[in-house]
Amino acid sequence: MRFIFETGMLKRAKRTGWWIAGVPEPESIADHSFRVGVVGAILAAMEGADPNRVALLGLLHDTQETRVGDIPHIGRRYVTTAPNEQVTADQVAHCPPAVAAMIQDAVDEYEKGATKEALVAHDADKLECLVQAVEYRSSGNANIQPWIDSALASLKTASARQLAQAALEGDPIGWRNP
Repeated sequence: MRFIFETGMLKRAKRTGWWIAGVPEPESIADHSFRVGVVGAILAAMEGADPNRVALLGLLHDTQETRVGDIPHIGRRYVTTAPNEQVTADQVAHCPPAVAAMIQDAVDEYEKGATKEALVAHDADKLECLVQAVEYRSSGNANIQPWIDSALASLKTASARQLAQAALEGDPIGWRNP
């Protein structure tokens, strides 16, 4: 239960980079991770990867932020933290061995980025940021373009670039019309 309670912190912790962009009430880390899991499963299906594995990697990729916070890119120039794998090891130290191994393996795979699923999960993380930026821009925030440009430049898979283009051309609330 310690890990489950700890991950609940992610529902309250805000994504701090959006404050730099002037977003007054940014999404939570949990909001981001949920959609990374959904985007990851979709990208995996498009790319021929395992959607279940990619979704799991996406859900767990930022769990360490309960302990080190969500450090925006500008802050990473000045702050050094323990590697995510080490933070995860501390987080799961009291979990049953099978649970600890499942979580640690997923984080290790994501951080190494060597599997097709990890590559897709990384793209899901960046694509979700791009989609969120498009939504914030649609809501009137004019400072978002650098986040869109950065996310777009980091996408590796053809499917992620295709979905990014659709996001950039689409209407964030267009889904409401049949």
